[in-house]
Amino acid sequence: MVMNEGKNLKSMIQKLPPEARKWAESLPWQHRRYVLSLCHLLLSASPETQAEFLDDYTADGLVSKMLEDRYTKNKVQRYLKQFLIPTNLREDILRSYIKQFYIHSDHDRRIQPDQYLESGLRLVLSVEEKNNVFNYILGFEIMKIMFKMSWLQHERLYRIQINQEDFLKNYIKPIQHAHRINGIIMPKDERLFFAKRSYFVEEPILSEKKVIELIIATFTTKIVT
Repeated sequence: MVMNEGKNLKSMIQKLPPEARKWAESLPWQHRRYVLSLCHLLLSASPETQAEFLDDYTADGLVSKMLEDRYTKNKVQRYLKQFLIPTNLREDILRSYIKQFYIHSDHDRRIQPDQYLESGLRLVLSVEEKNNVFNYILGFEIMKIMFKMSWLQHERLYRIQINQEDFLKNYIKPIQHAHRINGIIMPKDERLFFAKRSYFVEEPILSEKKVIELIIATFTTKIVT
């Protein structure tokens, strides 16, 4: 039994990046106790507390790393400009989006329980994942626009896509379903061809807070990214 536990521990440490593995193996016993205490507190905390902890503990370092990546930052800023989105990728905006990413990952956790801390670790350890935060920001800003579109505008947007069916299934239908169940767009007589279909051209009126809540509730971080 003890031998199996030793093998499992060694196997877990082997999964760490080389620098982290070297650091973990070099820790004296007293410091290892601190790491174990932190792991215990983190795993026993509520999802909300975990999100707050990850944000407080990692956001400053992540923001500085993202600001250093000027190529990706400028590329995403150009895309935002092309979509006429006024969001400026300043330090405070990046910090806010990192916190939101953790909160969004926490929501994903309720759907896929193993995804939450894994998302946080990937974000901290992987250069590629840091770049994906820029993609997440761009995707989220575009989602905001789509949630505020009328269904007629959705139809026009759908028609100019290359993969129309995928776009309809993965984006348009979930957004319109969210409109329905939240009472934002209420289709009336939609099955009657000659009925007045004002709901089809109605543009949703949503606050910033509401549209963020709807996107997080409707799409996973992976879909947004």
